[in-house]
Amino acid sequence: MKPITDLIHHSYQPPGDFASPQVPVYKASSVFFNTVEDMRSRQWLDKSGYTYGLHGTPTTFILEERLSQLDGAKHCVLLPSGLAALAQVNLAFLKAGDEILMPDNAYGPLKTLAEGELAAWGVGHHYYDPMDAADLASRITPATKLVWLEAPGSVTLEFPDLLGLLAVCKQNQVLTALDNTWGAGLAFQPFDLQPGQSTLGVDISVHALTKYPSGGGDVLMGSVTTCRDDLAQALKLSHMRLGFGVSGNDVELVLRSLSSMALRYAAQDQTCRAVAAWCLSQSDFAKVLHPAVVGSPGHDHWRRLCAADATDEAAVHSGGRAASLLSLRFQPQMTRQQVDSFCNALKLFKLGYSWAGPISLVVPYEVQTMRRLAAEGMWQGGFVRLAMGLEDPQDLIADLTQALHHMRASA
Repeated sequence: MKPITDLIHHSYQPPGDFASPQVPVYKASSVFFNTVEDMRSRQWLDKSGYTYGLHGTPTTFILEERLSQLDGAKHCVLLPSGLAALAQVNLAFLKAGDEILMPDNAYGPLKTLAEGELAAWGVGHHYYDPMDAADLASRITPATKLVWLEAPGSVTLEFPDLLGLLAVCKQNQVLTALDNTWGAGLAFQPFDLQPGQSTLGVDISVHALTKYPSGGGDVLMGSVTTCRDDLAQALKLSHMRLGFGVSGNDVELVLRSLSSMALRYAAQDQTCRAVAAWCLSQSDFAKVLHPAVVGSPGHDHWRRLCAADATDEAAVHSGGRAASLLSLRFQPQMTRQQVDSFCNALKLFKLGYSWAGPISLVVPYEVQTMRRLAAEGMWQGGFVRLAMGLEDPQDLIADLTQALHHMRASA
């Protein structure tokens, strides 16, 4: 053979007895088969073989299995982003004439997906009060095929009564899907919310792996997990038909970060509580929103689910797990320009979306434009969300302090 052909078809194969801390990265579109019989008999749905890059490699199978273990699930599919994972669930289980229910404080892009593509395809949607299981029950109709859950709510961080909401859905035999990015499989187990009573778990759990599993602020990826074989089959077949795939290099980065995920989650959680405690002492803030803060909406629900053994009665509970997000509502007299000047004055907190990376972030929101069911005036005043990184908490507090001074001076 000519040298160029030898380069492509070289016969050398390295020995197989190589083991190291990190998982090897397999990247492929084409997958080779030994014989035609082998090609025709291989299956990928049960992870017993490899057929094409989109249907899995050893690297993606390993990440799927580890994420299943984290969530307490049996099955997992990977998506190119958290939003793609949310979309995958809707596309796999809904058809024209169906309706979905979403919490009023759901992730914004999920709402716009329902209001855009899903509505155009004949799938209806309605919103329910996530803090009122009776309100959810009143909105379920024969057309309701899927109820979305989020704990806590996006941006405003209300923690719902998940057990109460799930009981309503189970009673009405409606499929449930939880955006579990905040809990990350660490704050609570979505499929076993009350140990020994798995019937109170969700049907589907969705993660934006972009956040805690990656942790570097440099990967876009999502996952969908479930314990039910029938749901997994539908998800995998829909996933195949839609042609979703993820990069082997991105999978490598998530696998590399998984081993430190619990440590990072705990560190950012503790930083967030330290900052929350400081914020409670600042007169500029009308409300400090964080599930572990006494008086924050749904605090008792969070404590029952995530910190059942906590005995601390301080303003910020020290038990349980509560992630890295903190939202602040400024006093009503603060103008939008003042809130913007506060955000612009921050030095360590960078203006940017997403969270759970190493660098702290801040985003201002106009919450009154984002809610349909909130009482009038509930979100009056400027509003910002802080996402804690891995910086020292005292440095972050010092940054917030100087930004408040700047805001007051600019009044």
